[in-house]
Amino acid sequence: MGKGIVVVSIKHKSKDEDMIFSEHFACEDCGISLPELEPRTFSFNNPYGACTECTGLGEKLEVSGELCIPNKNLTIAQGAIFPWARASHKVGRQGYYFFKLSEIAKKHKFSLDVPVKDLPEKVLDIILYGDPPSHKASEGRSGDDFEGVVQNLERRYHQTDSEWTRTEIDQYMVVKQCPKCLGKRLKPEVLAVTVDDKSIDQIVNMPVDELKEFFTKLVKNLGVNDTKISQPITKEILDRIQFLVDVGLGYLNLDRKAMTLAGGEEQRIRLATQIGSKLSGVLYILDEPSIGLHARDQHRLIDTLLQLRDLGNTVIVVEHDNQTMLASDWIIDIGPGAGKHGGKVVFEGTPAQILKSQSLTGKYLSGRLKVWDGANSKIKAQKSKLQIKNQKYLTVKGAAEHNLKNVDVTFPLAKFICVTGVSGSGKSSLVNDILARALLKEFYRAKDEPGLHSEIVGTENINKVVLVDQSPIGRTPRSNPATYTGAFSFIRDLFTETKEARIRGYSSGRFSFNVKGGRCESCEGQGTKRVEMHFLPDIYVECEECQGKRYSKEVLEITYKDKNIAEILKMTIEEALDFFKNIPGVADKMKTLKEVGLSYVELGQAATSLSGGEAQRIKLATELSRRGTGNTLYILDEPTTGLHFEDIKKLITVLRNLVDRGNTVLTIEHNTDFIGSVDHIIDMGPEGGAGGGQVIAEGNPAEIMKNKKSYTGKYLKKS
Repeated sequence: MGKGIVVVSIKHKSKDEDMIFSEHFACEDCGISLPELEPRTFSFNNPYGACTECTGLGEKLEVSGELCIPNKNLTIAQGAIFPWARASHKVGRQGYYFFKLSEIAKKHKFSLDVPVKDLPEKVLDIILYGDPPSHKASEGRSGDDFEGVVQNLERRYHQTDSEWTRTEIDQYMVVKQCPKCLGKRLKPEVLAVTVDDKSIDQIVNMPVDELKEFFTKLVKNLGVNDTKISQPITKEILDRIQFLVDVGLGYLNLDRKAMTLAGGEEQRIRLATQIGSKLSGVLYILDEPSIGLHARDQHRLIDTLLQLRDLGNTVIVVEHDNQTMLASDWIIDIGPGAGKHGGKVVFEGTPAQILKSQSLTGKYLSGRLKVWDGANSKIKAQKSKLQIKNQKYLTVKGAAEHNLKNVDVTFPLAKFICVTGVSGSGKSSLVNDILARALLKEFYRAKDEPGLHSEIVGTENINKVVLVDQSPIGRTPRSNPATYTGAFSFIRDLFTETKEARIRGYSSGRFSFNVKGGRCESCEGQGTKRVEMHFLPDIYVECEECQGKRYSKEVLEITYKDKNIAEILKMTIEEALDFFKNIPGVADKMKTLKEVGLSYVELGQAATSLSGGEAQRIKLATELSRRGTGNTLYILDEPTTGLHFEDIKKLITVLRNLVDRGNTVLTIEHNTDFIGSVDHIIDMGPEGGAGGGQVIAEGNPAEIMKNKKSYTGKYLKKS
């Protein structure tokens, strides 16, 4: 009769009161209603729970007014509005925009010949976001309305079918937090549901360590009935949280985006999942699981691997970390060198046996060989104190991104610097999210917004910033070390100058596997063909026409020193250095690739087959082969990834050469051998996550070792 609603009238002495009771998930006063609560309601991947504005992404791609007018010293007549001044894809398009701007200038009485920085803020707002009438959507837009630069670009971006137009507008767009859900991804009514006064977004925002405390406390405070209902769920949650803590990921938030995770973090998350499955009789293969782990946290990972073994599984680990090697049951050492000089088993046995062996790994593990010499470090520290009078600095002030506690950090220039600290202590937030992004934006107009900070002082002391990260050198097999370093241009020119090529009239384009004419048209120069598999990953098969050589039969007939272009691409860096020793343009690039420990990589090896560490070293070699200007800041994140002790020694020599030329090398690193060789250490901590974000110690390695608060200093002493 009441359709699920009943009104109860309560009589008081003073006054009567009506109380409404409802069977519906709705408020009768304000009209807000909820669907029946079920798991999909709390998922941002489902329309039932996702924020309607950003569809559960928590962020939106928007046109930035700053990027539209990057140089405020220009006048509008001079082309200060970049996207409109450069609208060259349609003849007369600039004239149309200038006409609209002239009209709005007359209406609001401002000049197009005044520098943008001198225009009133109200006028600038009209130029960017349109004349106020254009905001009245209900009235529609009249022909006289001025749309505004930002609205014009956003409308065209969403309405166009042209990929070219989207790419053109994309350079003026930035990713911003969703204004409706403020990055929480869910609908407001979903966020109104709480457990122990915390909404789901507050729970997933907690570091895993904190989350463990929250659920442990929650279980203790629940009543008898609530405990019976929730016990199966809370038990599973706590078990999974514990697995993440065991593999050293207690500092991570559950809502951390997958793309921001390091390779080692991704691998350890998968490892935590496997521990939870409690399977036995399984062969686990892990490649460098220690990436991104501080020496202090390494034992947690090792305990996890031993736990998997004790369940009756076999664990095979490809690793360079000395703690992991010494904790293993059996070591197989491959060598003796890299590339064609390797491929042999040089040792197999227990950790105790390898310490006595003559293998390169055994010599480093036993301390007979060292990556860095402590005595030399003390001499360098004394020299650096003598040079301190003319020392210049780069300072980040008020760093407060993620877990950073509003810290000021000073980086001495023309030095070899290392930022250290336990996993999750704030190293990447400081170096990558704040410093690197801020400098790239200042020097190269990069779009990524830097993390929270007050200011950066001392940028006038550097003239170039190079971020050498571990992202791939290319997304397709077409990119390779030869093309990325620029050596391939010289190689193609050599083939063009051969007698046979000149007779046939071949240009350098004929020797490119990306251009029609010289490439194999059957596979379009890829050497492989993709076969789409239903319900399975695509597979690549060798092209039957060119047998993976990428070129047409006619091009392969042209040889330089009895080698065709396909055979050149199959050469290793070491072979190419010897082959092109009299060609400076190629030899110099091959030499730098060899110096960074990549002598075994093939010239034409597909970018997709290179590891993150290899990609990073190719980028480093490319920078080294360029003419140095000095006063350059090189930023590297975990450069020792995938490197043996001997390779780390080579890398340190290369980076030290950069510093000797007047450049600054800034690295984030956990490898104690590498850390001990630098000039200046900035140690973050003391813990990860909320317990970190402070500068614990600063100074040379000898000074850090004396600091009792520093975990890095403690492990430096042991190494």
